[in-house]
Amino acid sequence: MSLPHAILTALLEKPSSGLELTRRFDRSIGYFWSATHQQIYRELGRLEQAGQIRALPAPVPVRGQRKEYEVLPAGREELGSWVARSEDPKPMRAALLLRMRAAAVVGASGLGAELNRHLALHREQLDEYLAIEVRDFPSERRHSEPDRLRHLVLRGGIEMERFWVEWLTGALAELGSE
Repeated sequence: MSLPHAILTALLEKPSSGLELTRRFDRSIGYFWSATHQQIYRELGRLEQAGQIRALPAPVPVRGQRKEYEVLPAGREELGSWVARSEDPKPMRAALLLRMRAAAVVGASGLGAELNRHLALHREQLDEYLAIEVRDFPSERRHSEPDRLRHLVLRGGIEMERFWVEWLTGALAELGSE
């Protein structure tokens, strides 16, 4: 899984300038595949060099004008191959869990406050995902395959946030830190 595939996906959904793409990452794709604006612009250059995307011709060439990109057949083919490839799940890396393990050896001073902070952040993210679901996926609009797939991605995020809320609530109760 990689940033080029996330960018190809976003551009196939809607041709965009680099700035529009970074904003879309901040609002949607970034929920499950984050990238800095600098990484996105660097990758756009690589994809263009590889012949997978191209900048759309500007109606009137102007210095400093935003480039809008579209995916070329080679980019669509690469994305299709990537979708069909097999990939093993990656081991989870969670700094909070490592911090808890460290607290077992050096003491848990301040850990309760950090767990409460994480709990608040996960509750906030869960609320945001639930609001997106209500806004973007009313049951009468889930008939197309693209809508069902997008909704399933969102449901995955919702379930992950529910897991963290439940787990953190239990951890705080067990540690007496609620």
